[in-house]
Formats: sequence, C-alpha cells, structure tokens
Amino acid sequence: MYSSDRRRMRQPFIDAWEKGKARKPLAPIEQMIFDVIRDHPEYHSLLDQPEFALEADWPPEMGVTNPFLHMSMHLSLREMVQTDRPAGIRSVHSELSLKKADPLEAEHEMIDCLGEALWQAQQNGQPPDEAALMTCLKDKLKR
Repeated sequence: MYSSDRRRMRQPFIDAWEKGKARKPLAPIEQMIFDVIRDHPEYHSLLDQPEFALEADWPPEMGVTNPFLHMSMHLSLREMVQTDRPAGIRSVHSELSLKKADPLEAEHEMIDCLGEALWQAQQNGQPPDEAALMTCLKDKLKR
C-alpha cells in the first residue's frame, strides 16, 4: 500500500469506513482497516468528510498527528504481529497487551518504537533496523 499520491493512500481508509458503516462485505484488508478505524473514534468525523480528509495536511510542526499515518502504523504493526516479523514481536505484543490490560494501548506504545525505526531508516537511507526495533520494544516491557 505504498504510494506518493496521498489521495490514493487515503482512499482505502475512506472506502473501508463507508463500506463497514453500511455493513457491506469487506475484503480482508478492508476489514483490517475498518477495525483500526473503529478503534479510533476520534477519526470518525474526519472520515465522514471524505473530500476534506483526502486533502487535509497535518504538518508535524503544528504538533498534531496525521491520522492516516497513525492508522497506517497500526496496520503495519498488526501485520508484523500477525507474521511475527521481526521474530519475537508477537510475543512482545502479547506481553505488553497483558501489562497494559489493553491491546490498543500496547500498540500505541509499540508505535513509538516503529516510528523511531522508520525515522532512523529514512535518515540513514537504509531499511529499518529490526534489531533496534526489537530492543526498543523489549525496553517497553521493562517499564
């Protein structure tokens, strides 16, 4: 799901939201997207305004999180947990979910590490460092 065209990247979220609300059948990826959206009621009104959502900007210097980036990170993390790649991430997710007593809160903790790994990869012009990601995630268990 990578593209430099933000409308193309955002449209699947809007489509899954609209189909899910209408109780239409969802493809597996649409179901994953709908589940993430359902877990984030703070984004529902945004997605109910598709044209605005497709064009809006959330610059980091304004101190707000881009909702599409945030939801995409949840999707990435859920895929990583599902496939257990990097090895051990499923176990960390399980342990952190128990510790936080909320899988979504665990994901939010884990997204901090994923964001850092992606930022470092971008800065270094290299793929994300899975070992550094796992170190960060395991540190979350110690807190």
